[in-house]
Amino acid sequence: MSKNTVFEVETPRWYALVVKHQHERKLEFQLHARGWETLVPTFRSQRRWSDRIKEIELPLFAGYVFCRFSSGERMNVEDTPGVMRIVGFGGIVAPLEDRDVAEIQAMVASKANLSPWPFLKAGDRVLVEKGPLKGIEGTLLRDGNGTRLIVGVELLQRSIAAEIDPSMVVPLRRAAARA
Repeated sequence: MSKNTVFEVETPRWYALVVKHQHERKLEFQLHARGWETLVPTFRSQRRWSDRIKEIELPLFAGYVFCRFSSGERMNVEDTPGVMRIVGFGGIVAPLEDRDVAEIQAMVASKANLSPWPFLKAGDRVLVEKGPLKGIEGTLLRDGNGTRLIVGVELLQRSIAAEIDPSMVVPLRRAAARA
């Protein structure tokens, strides 16, 4: 080997680990104790028992722990008790975008009142659960002016749009599961 050989050090990346039900915090501590950077963002939620109401801390991403490691450490991470798998596609693990993790960390650091939210994107079919449009199904659209619910009349090939607060809708697939 020559003196000019340069060894590149791989920068660790963030990955989402699928973990056993309600083991997020326990696994976070185990992974951290093994030297990896972890993230389990949480939110405060009130739970009612028969005799009292208690505020508890729950994970924002139930069933997931974010962990930062290099590809050479993958097997050690996967062998940690409680880790079911690393999120990926077609058997290939997929790192999270650094920007996504930074945004989550900034939201947690802000001390804002956080809560889980269904993932909605433009084009999703949704059901309005609250407000004057309750019960209407439509397509979610985001534009420069906000969020709109689009309802079309197929026969006429025409649609109408109503401005709507995104907190009033749920994805249609989730609404169907509740029925």
